[in-house]
Amino acid sequence: MGMVDIIKKKKNGEALTKEEINYFVKEYTEGNIPDYQAAALLMAIYFQKMNQEETAFLTEAMMHSGKVVDLSAIDGIKVDKHSTGGVGDKTTIALGAMVAACGVPVAKMSGRGLGHTGGTIDKLESFPGFSVELSIDDFIHNVNDIKIAVVGQTQDLAPADKTLYALRDVTSTVDNLSLIASSVMSKKLAAGADAILLDVKTGNGAFMKEIDDSFALAKEMVAIGSKMKRDTIAVITDMEQPLGFAVGNSLEVIEAIETLKGNGPADFTELCITLGSYMLLLAKKVSTVQQGRAEMEKVISNRKALEVLKTFIERQGGDGNLVDNPELLPKAKNVYILKSNKDGYIHGIHAETVGLSALLLGAGRETKASIIDLSVGIVFRKKAGDEIMSGEPLAEIHYNDEVKFQQALEKLKSAYTIETDKPIVRPLVYGIVTVDGVERL
Repeated sequence: MGMVDIIKKKKNGEALTKEEINYFVKEYTEGNIPDYQAAALLMAIYFQKMNQEETAFLTEAMMHSGKVVDLSAIDGIKVDKHSTGGVGDKTTIALGAMVAACGVPVAKMSGRGLGHTGGTIDKLESFPGFSVELSIDDFIHNVNDIKIAVVGQTQDLAPADKTLYALRDVTSTVDNLSLIASSVMSKKLAAGADAILLDVKTGNGAFMKEIDDSFALAKEMVAIGSKMKRDTIAVITDMEQPLGFAVGNSLEVIEAIETLKGNGPADFTELCITLGSYMLLLAKKVSTVQQGRAEMEKVISNRKALEVLKTFIERQGGDGNLVDNPELLPKAKNVYILKSNKDGYIHGIHAETVGLSALLLGAGRETKASIIDLSVGIVFRKKAGDEIMSGEPLAEIHYNDEVKFQQALEKLKSAYTIETDKPIVRPLVYGIVTVDGVERL
């Protein structure tokens, strides 16, 4: 078996065997196949596509390229949640506490952000002292005891994905359904979950800009989960505008806390309840989504989820008192109020542009070596569909650096579309994808 034959076979549109895919993944990860041959195969896959069986073989090969986490010592069905990314997506912080408060184990491996804003770990580090450096014994103990723990992703988790993604990035082969789906699912499967819930974003702030493409990606990932004997459900959700009101690490943490107090933005609260309902369904804690919704709403109203969040923060070295007093979280020195210069209705707040504005303020990383400013960001006063009068506040910009602020301000202004007619507001949830089919809402 040689790479030239494998490249030729895929170039001609033929399906690759499990053995051929395993050979490629193993040998490339170990450095025995040069980049130019791997790039040639990726380009052939890009144009000729992969069928579902090939995609499952690729996912499995990448999953087994490194360590596969064993979570069998944790009681109950472990359900992992993955979001394909967005702006203002602080979901894991609130949702994890809500699901754990319902008695479902949340054993989460999260990463740091690269791009628009910080990742889940960056946001959690807004709590002074918080650490994701847990031993496997402490990790398992915490999940069994309080039903939630978060650790950083290890370098030996699906290393083939990291190697291949770096090559895809520089060869313009990122946006291929099979390559995207196998990348996401190989990491989720290697992380040891029994079941997987996927939050697949759609819109200008998402990786998939078009709704049909988001559904296609969801179907591909659900099919992989099914072939790998993992119950998998995908929810297609909107990312045409930022999620909630806050964008920026400590600002998003504050919003997550307020949501657990029952004071969260309508869209963010609804997303957490919806995703949580399906997580409880996958964990077999409830038998219907409606029952799941009732459980999610209950742990907000009785403050049980808030208590879980506080205990979780304390267990991992953070100052849990900040859950009770979120105003003590990292705070920027300056706040500027961006006001509207016209009357009308907000037709859109371009999510990707907002993300880039937050990045300019210092809320995200341009490179892995970048230092994040946890205190900066943007808080919206109005969202798409709202009426606005000239002189009314659109958003608050929280900043520390004057030069960065000026750059971010100009960028943020361009994110708004304000017209005189009332717009049709996009839905938050577009549909559900399961192994049994697609339900468009």
